[in-house]
Amino acid sequence: MPDGVLLPHYDLGPRGRAPRLALLANLNGDDLNGLFVLSRLAAFLQSIEAGQPGELRLRERAVIVPTLNSPDPAHYPHPSGPARNRSGMHARHRRPVGSTTESVAALIRTAYYRVDICPAAADIEEMPQVRLYAPNDDERASACLFGLPAVIERPAEDEAASTLARDWRAQGGERFAIHAGQAGTLQTSHCETLFRALAAFMDRTGVISGLRLANDDEDLRYFGLQQVITVMAEQSGLFASELEVGRWVQSGEVLGQIYDSLTGQVQARVVAPVAGLLSSLRRQPLLQQGNLVARILTPAALHRQPAQSGRHDGRLLRRSA
Repeated sequence: MPDGVLLPHYDLGPRGRAPRLALLANLNGDDLNGLFVLSRLAAFLQSIEAGQPGELRLRERAVIVPTLNSPDPAHYPHPSGPARNRSGMHARHRRPVGSTTESVAALIRTAYYRVDICPAAADIEEMPQVRLYAPNDDERASACLFGLPAVIERPAEDEAASTLARDWRAQGGERFAIHAGQAGTLQTSHCETLFRALAAFMDRTGVISGLRLANDDEDLRYFGLQQVITVMAEQSGLFASELEVGRWVQSGEVLGQIYDSLTGQVQARVVAPVAGLLSSLRRQPLLQQGNLVARILTPAALHRQPAQSGRHDGRLLRRSA
């Protein structure tokens, strides 16, 4: 986004200190889950500031940017009058309307916790997860405060790391990348999980107080790079699966089937090469040989590639597909 363009954002909480938390989403413009969750979260924090419900308090300053892919500037509120085509997100700025990408970026850099809800893939659905890139011990500990079922540690040079994640390395503080869902769609179950996770993180880090957390966090597991196994397509066709991401699968369990696009006949079954947590699954049916079909997180690191069994290819993930 060019400098000087207005960027919709919320600046909430005590103004006399640097932000404790910055949350960003929708870098590519099609991450509807991240946009939806952060706009809802901003409304939630605004209700706390307004005293509803009365037992909750916003103790620290928080900056929320629901979308980094800005809409038409004509949609923004203007100091001299109402906004044209005003939507709830565009109309609720908590800073002067003249805030630009430069000023918002400077504000974000001063936040201690910086969370990027990363752009989702168009073909792959991912279960809600935290990813850390070359983390320090503080980040490893804080990542558990989201209460999501998986934290995956990856090297700093990983191609999946967003530009923001790379830029933030030099800023100090703690940084996190959250992946969930599929681009271009709104998946309410993932959104509810993300909303609860972000609220829990804010409560546990002291950004808000008075939140009565239910003791229903997922069983957290921490995964290193060698514990991420990819399943690739050995042939082209139409892929279909009824499985949900976030469930445990057994070695040899059928993940889905590949159909001939003309005859409708089953050409192959895609099976899990190992037992583990199904973290990613292909939702785009059109499949080419070599395409990513699934990712499975194994409880223990595998030091060699699993042998092929049937029509599947289980490979260790050296970089994100």
